Amino acid sequence: MLEELRGRASPAGEAFAADLLRGHTETIVLGVLSRGDSYGFEIFKTIRDATGGAYEIKEATLYASYRRLLKDGLVEAYWGDETQGGRRKYYRITDAGRAVYRGNVRTWIVTRGIIDSLLDLGGQPS
Repeated sequence: MLEELRGRASPAGEAFAADLLRGHTETIVLGVLSRGDSYGFEIFKTIRDATGGAYEIKEATLYASYRRLLKDGLVEAYWGDETQGGRRKYYRITDAGRAVYRGNVRTWIVTRGIIDSLLDLGGQPS
C-alpha cells in the first residue's frame, strides 16, 4: 500500500488511497494522541514520518479535525509553556477519545478483513 502511495500506482489509484485515508483522519489523530500529548504541527510530522513521507494530511484538514474532536469531547486542548519556544496549543486525548479510538480500530480491522476476503476472490479459479 505504501508503495502505491509513493507513486507506483496510477493517478486514479493514488486518489482512491488518499480518499480512503482521509475518511479516517480523526482516528489517525486519536492514535497519535494515544501515545501522548502533542501540538498541531508535531502531529502532522508524526503522521508524515510514520509513512516515510508518502502521506501528509493538509494542515487545514488537521485543524478542522482538531475542532471536531474538541467539540465532541474526544480531545482537550491547553496552552504549552513558553519556555519550550513559541506558545503552542497542545492536544490531549480524553477517556471518551480512547474509547472511540479503540472502537474505530476494531471496526477497521473487521472491514479490512472483509475487503481482503473480497479482493482474494479475484485470485480464485472460477
